[in-house]
Amino acid sequence: MDDERQPPEHGPLAGFTVGVTAARRADELGALLQRRGAAVLHAPALRIVPLADDSELLAATKQLIDQAPDVVVATTAIGFRGWVEAAEGWGLGQALLERLGEVELLARGPKVKGAVRAAGLTEQWSPSSESMAEVLDRLLEQGVDGRRVAVQLHGEPLPGFVEALRAGGAEVVGVPVYRWLPPEDIGPVDRLLDATVARGVDALTFTSAPAAASLLSRAEERGQLPELLAALAHDVLPACVGPVTAVPLQAHGVDTVQPERFRLGPLVQLLCQELPARARALPLAGHQVEIRGHAVLVDGELKPVPPTGMALLRTLARRPGWVVPRAELLRALPGAGRDEHAVETAMARLRTALGTPKLIQTVVKRGYRLALDPAADSKYADA
Repeated sequence: MDDERQPPEHGPLAGFTVGVTAARRADELGALLQRRGAAVLHAPALRIVPLADDSELLAATKQLIDQAPDVVVATTAIGFRGWVEAAEGWGLGQALLERLGEVELLARGPKVKGAVRAAGLTEQWSPSSESMAEVLDRLLEQGVDGRRVAVQLHGEPLPGFVEALRAGGAEVVGVPVYRWLPPEDIGPVDRLLDATVARGVDALTFTSAPAAASLLSRAEERGQLPELLAALAHDVLPACVGPVTAVPLQAHGVDTVQPERFRLGPLVQLLCQELPARARALPLAGHQVEIRGHAVLVDGELKPVPPTGMALLRTLARRPGWVVPRAELLRALPGAGRDEHAVETAMARLRTALGTPKLIQTVVKRGYRLALDPAADSKYADA
């Protein structure tokens, strides 16, 4: 693994499975994870629907028309267009456009700028990227103390954005253009919950507080909440894009990891650091072996291993070098019956998958053990 002459072909997340609960930008997050080698299990915990007939959006629109803000931040093209269309449906379209034409209008990126101009308006400023961090930096550099800032909210809350503005002294008015609802197909969420409690995923990612709350609620409906919380406390890493997103999990006593910058890229980079650091690394039979979620690195080479093999390997790795009886290994096999021959079959497949049979020793009439290097015996004696 330390050989720098041949860098590994696999990414830092190879061998790990990551659950994605996002509805919006899920494809982007999934692609970032897959490019780094992860297997991705996607289950949108919510869906986002427009609020064209919603009293909250109507009330916010009337408030902004009656009391002009200093700044309006348009965050998504579809949300901005939906807002204008809803206002037109209420007979307030012209009044809203006139008001938006009088204030400092910021557009988050080229797509939003296009929607603003299509409405006959001109933005004061727009970042070349689609970064809310750039918008926030500009506002804070200008100073927001005593200013009234209206933010067109898209489906997922803006972690840290509203809080930073309020900390700077701004009055922030949210314009909610969407409503959260449960997904139309709950099947993927249930499959993700089942995989999580079975430790079939290594991390769960959350990019919004409502998604986290929805997943917890669904687990409670299915009677899985205690199992889910136990998995998140010990074996499955809960990773949130920011502190606001983490609130529902923290309310249930779940500690989360969060990047310093509340964005998808830093969230993925955080997983690239955290998951490999949690993997079990052992010197076995003269080889360096790292046990990951659904694969094993043997001297830096990735070896995919079937679930039964991983179950056996994890059981052996709890006590490296110690003999583990067949009966105990049988209990570890998913869906195994009472026939210890299933252990021998699964062990043969595991050795084939690893490509190095001597990593696991057979102890006649007793069981199996990992071939821990003699120099490491004292280090792992009490593991």
